[in-house]
Amino acid sequence: METGIFMPTVISIKDKKKTIKGEIIRAAIFARGNVIEVNTEDSERFYFIYYKNTLIYGNKLDKVEEGSFIDKAFYEGIVIKSPHPLLTPLTPNSSITIPNKNKLFSQLQIHYSLEEMAYIATTLDSFFEKEQIITIIDKVYFHFRRNGSFMKSFQVIQILSDFSPTLKSAQERMNLQEFNKYRDLYQSSNLPSILKTDPLFVELQCFKDRINPEKQLLLKDILREQDGLAELLLWLENVEKNQKVHAIEKYTTIALRLVSMEEWMQILVQAQINPFRELSDSKRIIEKMIQTGNYENAALSLLNFISDLPTCYDEILRKVWENSDSRFVIGHLEEFISLMKQLPDGENPSKLEQRVSQIVVILLEKHGLVSVHEKLLPFQKLLPNSEVIRKIDKMLTLIEDPDRMMELGDYYADFKQFDKAIDCFFWEMELQPQNPSPVWKISKMYQYKGMVKEAAAYQKIYAQLQSSQELG
Repeated sequence: METGIFMPTVISIKDKKKTIKGEIIRAAIFARGNVIEVNTEDSERFYFIYYKNTLIYGNKLDKVEEGSFIDKAFYEGIVIKSPHPLLTPLTPNSSITIPNKNKLFSQLQIHYSLEEMAYIATTLDSFFEKEQIITIIDKVYFHFRRNGSFMKSFQVIQILSDFSPTLKSAQERMNLQEFNKYRDLYQSSNLPSILKTDPLFVELQCFKDRINPEKQLLLKDILREQDGLAELLLWLENVEKNQKVHAIEKYTTIALRLVSMEEWMQILVQAQINPFRELSDSKRIIEKMIQTGNYENAALSLLNFISDLPTCYDEILRKVWENSDSRFVIGHLEEFISLMKQLPDGENPSKLEQRVSQIVVILLEKHGLVSVHEKLLPFQKLLPNSEVIRKIDKMLTLIEDPDRMMELGDYYADFKQFDKAIDCFFWEMELQPQNPSPVWKISKMYQYKGMVKEAAAYQKIYAQLQSSQELG
């Protein structure tokens, strides 16, 4: 179901001396890294890599290569698609300045540890040649080895081996005798034991295999020390997959640091979580939406859970039905029919007729009579005495009868379908060229359409025909 309360996340990209406007169309979290995909006004695609929510690098890409970090992030990571309010906290700044590519790695050394820099380099394989990245990681490896930091050099060679599994030199170094005890440590120890020594390795392993319950628990503990966004997204992913809601109060507290309560309710709706069952404050929020005229946003929260709502929501449902724009109702026709079934007996028949008439007018603009009739069948069961539906049924019987085009045209005119009415009256005018009645009706239709010259022309023809009849 669409979530109309969400707005696209707009961003500006500063590249050298020009600024490019764009919208974030999706983002992916992959452990400590984030990837943002932006579609610009010129339909170009830019991709940006973040590490711990800080921009590392990004630029325009014509194609994302299979097996690259960006490809892996969108395939294996936690993905959020636009429009979604959590895209905003994923991009701390609404304006991005593309870093100087030539100075990038020297800048990374200032802000990150060398082990982190080695890993960050592997996330940039869409923007740098693979050999250049391998060279950077090799330099870090040999730096640690020369200084006798064998544990760190082993950790770096693991990063290189994971980045390029077919690289023979990396495999050979992984098997060096001086690394035996470190290799044995990683193979024999559990992840919690490795966590203090190599938190990056553990976080990556847990994230890649987060479907594993033990690794997921450890990952939650790791993420708890961060800003809460990744932990929240992990929780939402788990709930969407398993449809089991737990710790809602805790994650509501985290969410409300990032988004409004209205947005949080919509996020839950998108995850197929019933906010009216899980959030004690949800009814008050919906009532506030109604008071401020946000009927459609209220509807987007309510419609998926109509059958689970208590009777205390009946008045809210009635207001949503009466005040939502008819085009919006048509876009969610099945859900609104379910809503109508929930409404108590004794609804105002004239208001119901007025709403059904509005719906029919819009449906006739885009669909033929047969299709409109089919779409109204559920309403027919709910409103067996509806005059509007009776008219549609009648029109269906007239559509193949050339002798009753005037009658069909009158019905089309009732529903403000003036062009279709004109077609019917033209047919009748051709069959009875001396009859002034269809000509007069055509003139009226053009008046309703605001086509003054055409209306006057047919008014003149009508007057001539009328005069001829009187003389005859």
